[in-house]
Amino acid sequence: MADLAVFYEHPQWFEALFAALDRRGLDWTAIPIQDHTFDPADPHPPAPVILNRLAMSSFLRQEEHALFYSLAALDHWRMLGARVINGPDVLAYDTNKARQLSLFTKAGLAIPATRVAHRRADVPRLAAEVGYPVMVKVNVGGSGTGMIRYDTPEELAAAVADKLTPVGVDGVALVQEYVPARDARVLRCEVLDGKLIYALALDGAGSTFDLCPADVCMVDKPTITISEFKPPPEIVRAVEKVAVMSGLDVGGIEYMVDDRDGTPRFYDLNAMSNFVAKPLEVLGWDPHEKLIDYLLREIGARARKREGAAA
Repeated sequence: MADLAVFYEHPQWFEALFAALDRRGLDWTAIPIQDHTFDPADPHPPAPVILNRLAMSSFLRQEEHALFYSLAALDHWRMLGARVINGPDVLAYDTNKARQLSLFTKAGLAIPATRVAHRRADVPRLAAEVGYPVMVKVNVGGSGTGMIRYDTPEELAAAVADKLTPVGVDGVALVQEYVPARDARVLRCEVLDGKLIYALALDGAGSTFDLCPADVCMVDKPTITISEFKPPPEIVRAVEKVAVMSGLDVGGIEYMVDDRDGTPRFYDLNAMSNFVAKPLEVLGWDPHEKLIDYLLREIGARARKREGAAA
């Protein structure tokens, strides 16, 4: 059995991670999600430490996506005693934007005014409550998909009548006020093991809703520019608090500064981070090295636990 298993979906996103694992000499195995199956009676996890790299956008690439399948597989391995990094607890937030917003609120953070619906017929009424312009979003999103802005009640009513408003894989929709981001800028804070490791400013965010900052994602987004950002201490504390509350081991938490009143409004938790494109240029260091240091600590802790149980 290998020390580490990487449970992943996208075929190109993790080339840098896999190369770093090999370079550091880890004993690891890859588990492609697409063709994976499991036996609930099998008592053996694939490795003592499992790194979950499931992307929410996988439903865009596979009609028979594995979002909810992965919850079952990861929880099965966790119950067998494996250390699952970004396990089913945080995945339950990652697959549910409504729950993310409730989590941010519980943490004492501001969010965009939002209503949650499971029927298309309720959307115009809820839009009137939050005000126009309004965003209608799917609850399970990825790569900016399933997000449409409506500027008037008439525009939204026509879309509802024609059944054109976004409907996600779980049938839940978010009706959310459109927040004018100050300087057209979105801030993404990356955490590892409950601590902020870096933050990014994504400028030009008004031109697209797909704000993935990694190499593969940036190919078709020339209007987005990325730079390192130093968030103020209160934002660092907020991000780290949310990471602990949600069980987020590694990933991104996003917010924007509302240009109307200067309020930071949190709107997304993403447990699948493949880190920033060209990290040596943007940050001056490679986050994969810190991730592998963390993985090695987890592998060592699991080995000591097994030794203690055997003694």
